[in-house]
Amino acid sequence: MGNVSPNPMVGCVIVSEGKIIGEGYHEQFGAAHAEVNAINSVWSAYPDQAAALLAQATAYVSLEPCAHFGKTPPCADLLIKNQLQKVVIGNRDPFPDVNGKGIAKLNAAGIEVISGILEEECTALNIRFFTRISQQRPFIILKWANTANGYFAPKTDIPQWISSPLSKRLVHKWRTEEDATLVGKRTAIIDNPQLSARDWPGKNPVRILIDRRLEVPADRHLYDAAAKTIIFNEVKTAVDGHIHYIQMEDMQYYLPQKIAFQLYLMDIQSVIIDGGVNIINQFIAGGLWDEARVFTSAHSWPDGIRSPEINGIITSVQTIGADTLTIYKNER
Repeated sequence: MGNVSPNPMVGCVIVSEGKIIGEGYHEQFGAAHAEVNAINSVWSAYPDQAAALLAQATAYVSLEPCAHFGKTPPCADLLIKNQLQKVVIGNRDPFPDVNGKGIAKLNAAGIEVISGILEEECTALNIRFFTRISQQRPFIILKWANTANGYFAPKTDIPQWISSPLSKRLVHKWRTEEDATLVGKRTAIIDNPQLSARDWPGKNPVRILIDRRLEVPADRHLYDAAAKTIIFNEVKTAVDGHIHYIQMEDMQYYLPQKIAFQLYLMDIQSVIIDGGVNIINQFIAGGLWDEARVFTSAHSWPDGIRSPEINGIITSVQTIGADTLTIYKNER
């Protein structure tokens, strides 16, 4: 995940006479789509037979083929050009420039179209894309760790690690899969996080900082050149290299809603809300979350700041090193 955002992830398999003759997927944003790669693989493997094989073939595609000119030509036109017999689709594409137009094009060309196959699984694959299109905001993941007796952080400003090294590595993997990760001013000052994916191969996420009065010192990691950093503030809008300052008004009101819409406008399709407790609680109170990932340590503290309370459907409970990872889904 994470290489094609804000595009959806799409895969395509082409079958002729009961045999898989080609396959492909959308590998990189701006690069060829799944159907293009699949058809090209047929022509590469069967240069003398490709036309005849494709004329008897069925394409299985996880998402409706596009019908518009974007960074690449319409995939529906390519399927028509190669005269496939049938196209089987997982999901209809809700993007306004597609949204049934690809299916209509294929039908008009005499190609049989079957849709809704493995629809639930295909929806889960692209839940970030569907959330962004339908709700005009990114897919929002809350993430925190708490002690066995429910403490989120110490009462002092001295950082204290809660989760295990294996849990930390898993978080770095998650960062490669999402577009952005967000923290507030206190987390940036006290914990000085890098918010990078240094313990897992892959890209670093965009770093997002909430800092109303620009009080975080410039020597903190979030100001380094490891990744783009967006700073929501009430002081200025400016670009300074990889630092993007976005000015907002009245950040004390409806902050999660304002941030979610700004991220939508910036084509950020998913974001991890990574602390602290006040910011996480604001997103919970606003109902602006889709998934929560909560690590519970085996250790207890005598006191501290209480962890957020969340109501949701538990979809998974796993043991990660010495920790328990519970994943919640918003039940709205």
